[in-house]
Parts: sequence; structure tokens; C-alpha cells
Amino acid sequence: MTMLAMVSARLERAGYDVITVTRGDDALSRAQELRPRLVVLDVEMPGLDGLEVTRRLRADETMAGLLIVLLTASSGQAEIDAGVAAGADAYVTKPFSPQELEARVEQLLGHY
Repeated sequence: MTMLAMVSARLERAGYDVITVTRGDDALSRAQELRPRLVVLDVEMPGLDGLEVTRRLRADETMAGLLIVLLTASSGQAEIDAGVAAGADAYVTKPFSPQELEARVEQLLGHY
């Protein structure tokens, strides 16, 4: 099972509506079109990377309330700082458990 399939299956089982894309430019356009409350972005995506998608979403005033979770294989402080500087609300490093991601999503959305 791919990381994308694992994450989406876990969040769907938790009751979330999940829409998946594999490219950063698609993530940007779908987020702008659908206006979700939260997006989960992998830092390493084809096209625009997750950091650039985050920066562009943060620059869009109509997306001001959007919550953004970044996933990355990099756990170095410089990478975490780059994610925070781009505007991420949370940063989850790989490897992670699906339960950990679900808990972070629930925390951000206020579902305890």
C-alpha cells in the first residue's frame, strides 16, 4: 500500500472526506476549488513541492483559514523551520503511524 493510500484510508475510516492528488500543482488547484478546512501535503511531490504549495495557499487571502499539515522524510531542524516559515500548521516526519497523523488532524480541527 502506498503512503497516499494508507493516509487516505486511515482518514476516511475516521470519517473525513478525502480527496487525493499526486502532484503539487493539482493540490493547489483542488484546494482553491474545493476550499477544504485542512490539507495534508507531502513536501516531496512532482510539480510544485509541498513547501511551494503551502506558500501559495498562504498568499491567497481567500484561503486564510485553511489548516496545512506537511509530511516529510526530513526531520532536520532546517527542514522543519522551512515548513513553518512556509506557513504549515503542523509538520509530521516520516516514518509516522497513521494513528499519529489522524491524531494531529483531529487536534488541528478541534476533535478530541
